[in-house]
Amino acid sequence: MNVMARNIDTGLLRTFVTTADMTSMTAAANALHLTQGAVSQQIRRLEEMFDSVLFTRDRRGLRLTNDGERLLGRARQLLSLNDDIWTAMTTSDITGEIRLGVPYDLVGTYLPPALKAFAHSHPQVNITLVCAASPELTAALAAGAIDLAVLEEPAGPSSGECLAVERLVWVGCQGGSTYLKRPLPVSVISDTCAFRPAIFAALRQHGVEWRTVFDNGNIDATIATVRMDLAVTAWLASTVPADLAVLGVDSALPALPPFAINLYLPASSGAHRGASELAQHLRKAFARSQRVR
Repeated sequence: MNVMARNIDTGLLRTFVTTADMTSMTAAANALHLTQGAVSQQIRRLEEMFDSVLFTRDRRGLRLTNDGERLLGRARQLLSLNDDIWTAMTTSDITGEIRLGVPYDLVGTYLPPALKAFAHSHPQVNITLVCAASPELTAALAAGAIDLAVLEEPAGPSSGECLAVERLVWVGCQGGSTYLKRPLPVSVISDTCAFRPAIFAALRQHGVEWRTVFDNGNIDATIATVRMDLAVTAWLASTVPADLAVLGVDSALPALPPFAINLYLPASSGAHRGASELAQHLRKAFARSQRVR
C-alpha cells in the first residue's frame, strides 16, 4: 500500500534546533533574524505536526521534553545533510582569500575547529585573521577591510547573528588578593575593549573605586598582570585560562552583564561566497560548543 510522503520544513527544524541550543526563544529570534512571535509560531507548527509538546519552561529557561530530545538528534542530522548538499552544489569552486575579523580572546577557543574544517573543505582558500577589539572590527567591516567578523557585544537586540551568549566574569590570580584592594586595579586590553564600558559601569554603580593598570596594552600583558596578582580583569567565561581563577560572589565584586558573540557579514548582497561558507562553519562550531557545555 502506498503511503503519501510527508515533507518536513527544514526551516522549522532550524528554528527548533536553534531554540534548543540557546534555551530561549528571544535569543533564537536574534540569531535567526526573526521576531520572537515568529519563532514561537514555528515551534507551535512543529508541535502540531508531530502532535507533541517539544519544550517546557522553568526558571532557567526552556527545556526539552522527551519528545523534544528525540527530535533534536534527528533534526541535527537532517540539517547537517541539508547543509552538506548545499555546500557541495554551490561552493565547490571557492578560491582566493577571506579576511576574518575576530577579537584576540576568541582566537584560541571557538575558532580552531571551524577554521580547520573549512580549510579541509576548501584548500584553495587562504584565510587571513585580523585580530582587534570588537569596535575596531566593526569599523573594518564597514570599510571593506575584512570580509566577515565575529564580535563581542552586550547581549540583546543586535543587527548581527547571535552565535552564543556567555557570562562576563571577573578573573584574578589563583589564591590572589588583589580583588580586595581599593582602588581596585583593573587590567583591560585597550580603551577600545568591548567589555570596558560594562566593567566600569558595574563598578561605578556599586560604588567601587578602581584604577586602570593599562590604557593601551595587549592580551599577553593583561594575562601577565593578572597572573602576578597585580590586577583583576574580566573575560568571557569560556576564555579564562586554566591557571587563573574566576572570582565569584564571595569576592564582593559587582555582577557583570552577559555578552553575546555575534556574527557579521557585509550588508551588501555581493559578499564573498567564501565568507558565506566560512560563516556556516562558524555556526556549526559554535552550536557544537554550546551543546558540549
